[in-house]
Amino acid sequence: MRLLLAACFLIQLAATDCCAARTVEGVVRAVYDGDTILLVTRGTSRLKTRLYGVDAPETAKPDKPGQPFGEAARRLLLSKIMGRKVSAEVIDVDQYHRAVAVIRYAGRDINREMVAEGMAWAYRQYLQGPYASEYLGAESRARSRRAGLWRDANPRPPWEFRQALNNGQRPGRQRR
Repeated sequence: MRLLLAACFLIQLAATDCCAARTVEGVVRAVYDGDTILLVTRGTSRLKTRLYGVDAPETAKPDKPGQPFGEAARRLLLSKIMGRKVSAEVIDVDQYHRAVAVIRYAGRDINREMVAEGMAWAYRQYLQGPYASEYLGAESRARSRRAGLWRDANPRPPWEFRQALNNGQRPGRQRR
């Protein structure tokens, strides 16, 4: 039943105007990594949610290595919102059928905070509209302060790390 409700929500969301965001509220019940959470909405529907406009370092999986700062990003997100009631401004649904949303807690944009604290990149490939300048500016300031992952001399963006894994390469640090 829960799966059916979540599927209905995603179908309804996909059928709406692509530019119109929908806001849902729920309690964060799991933090999978630095940019993916499980939101339990009213009626106990479960909504796996990807943070919009950010890409955090990968965490280690049983069959795949993680990136430096991947676990630190997960722990930071966990400390910010785990067990808390948040709002999710759903912007899109991704290829894995996750809601892609801006998460807000106590009026704060949690996505932007993850970038500002150096625990995620502004995800330029998908970042648009009013959030683009805000998130790109937050990343630039984090880089200048050498916050979080920017302490590394040459941190590898998660999209390059994933591509290297998919190509069977050893996903070490980014090469110059």
